[in-house]
Amino acid sequence: MADPTQPILNWEASATATHPQVSSSLPSEVVACLKNARFLHLATCDALFPHISLMNYTYLPSTPFNPNPIIIMTTNPSSKKTINLINNPRVSLLVHDWVSHRPPTRAPDPAREGSPPPQATRSSLASLLLNMNTSALSSISATINGVARLVEQGSDEEKWCKERHLENNTFGEQAREERGFFGATQHAPIECDGGTNCFIEGQEVRVVLVGVKEGRIADWKGGVKDWSIVSAEEQDGRGRQSMVNGIA
Repeated sequence: MADPTQPILNWEASATATHPQVSSSLPSEVVACLKNARFLHLATCDALFPHISLMNYTYLPSTPFNPNPIIIMTTNPSSKKTINLINNPRVSLLVHDWVSHRPPTRAPDPAREGSPPPQATRSSLASLLLNMNTSALSSISATINGVARLVEQGSDEEKWCKERHLENNTFGEQAREERGFFGATQHAPIECDGGTNCFIEGQEVRVVLVGVKEGRIADWKGGVKDWSIVSAEEQDGRGRQSMVNGIA
């Protein structure tokens, strides 16, 4: 059994990349995060300020059009993030496996909802979320840096990506149940399959592909691990031994 006093990752300076793991594929921890998380946070930037968006996404280790790891998202062509992407395709993504339900605080603030007193009766859902948040699931967050591009409209690649993205973000009855968790009426009609068809299949919707370049894994203790993605050809050209899933 692992010593709980030891950090999961390396205790290293976090201001710059340190001893990055170089591989042709994503670290297994990042892949697990991307497969299990429901949303990610997309950071774009104009000339002055960053802009953060909560996004549905689809992670694929490769596609028929690209042998490298990519992340599929869709966006409204007139949105702030789309404008930012056109002017600056460099993006940063944040994905994590933590349940973000906020537990009761020691000194409750009556002006803030969602922070009941410790003695308050906790619902079964809140208990479940709290237990999950302290379980092995709550281990890391992953920052992913890459370059985004808008897929050509009407192309075979756009059609293929939309189909995969729709498959990965159609949740059926689960979407209706989640509406009940967050205060909405579970039996209220859900237009366009909870919005799935609207945000993916709409004629004006643009497909965004993020080519993953590098990133950082961080745990709740402050340990970090940097990593970088290069193709096998690039690794050979740099005189590095090829690695598969981070293993030489």
